[in-house]
Amino acid sequence: MRAALQRLRRSTGLPVAFGGLLHDARQLRIAELSGTATGALRGLAISAGSGLGGKSIALSRPCAVSDYPSARHISHEYDAAVATEGLRSVLAVPVVVRRKVRGVLYGALREPVALGERTFDAAVAAARDVEQALVVRDEVQRLLAAVREPVAGPGAWEEVREVHGELRALAPRIGDQTLRETLLTVCRRLATAAGGPPRERTVALAPRELDVLACVAAGSTNAAAAERLGLKPETVKGYLRAAMRKLGAHTRLEAVVAARRAGLLP
Repeated sequence: MRAALQRLRRSTGLPVAFGGLLHDARQLRIAELSGTATGALRGLAISAGSGLGGKSIALSRPCAVSDYPSARHISHEYDAAVATEGLRSVLAVPVVVRRKVRGVLYGALREPVALGERTFDAAVAAARDVEQALVVRDEVQRLLAAVREPVAGPGAWEEVREVHGELRALAPRIGDQTLRETLLTVCRRLATAAGGPPRERTVALAPRELDVLACVAAGSTNAAAAERLGLKPETVKGYLRAAMRKLGAHTRLEAVVAARRAGLLP
């Protein structure tokens, strides 16, 4: 959200941006401010249908006013906070994930000016950044929930290995460093869960080499691994060759087996 607000200000030229995520289906709390002069907007709870942001939530589309205090097509529950910050022209853009509003980005000026189409387009692009981050986060949470289920039998371990590969593929796409490190910690726990700590030797693989090997272990071809990881097939081949060399393996299967024995893969 913070990065998206900075992008919104940079791409639109609007001096003020703020926003937040919905904490339930009907209410948003403003948690991030950028370029504001006061803290009047921080923590403000916006209900669906109320004010400009609430209208954007209810309609699931961007909304704007050229002069907030005198705008006739919005309710005015939040006028005091808006006036304290001195905002006049305001734009609200919803963050929509799978047809569900999950947050709102606002951009604002302290003068009453009609905002143009280019400003709208840039604000929508910033909202898509948040949308993509939420899609990744949702997928991570789904996969983490899957690995918390009890493992029983060899068939279940195939599912764990598939989840491990998906988690490693998602990790580089996560901008939040804390979440990314948590995810990689889970991957390391999964890697040793089946066979305990390394039994033969310690092998150091680069993160991308391990990502590729995890995809191979889950049954992916080089092309499928490339698509999953956002790499070119030739790049995948290069990482795979490097991993095989470090593991002393001559085939893909030998590399996977060696990585499992070394506690690098589940």
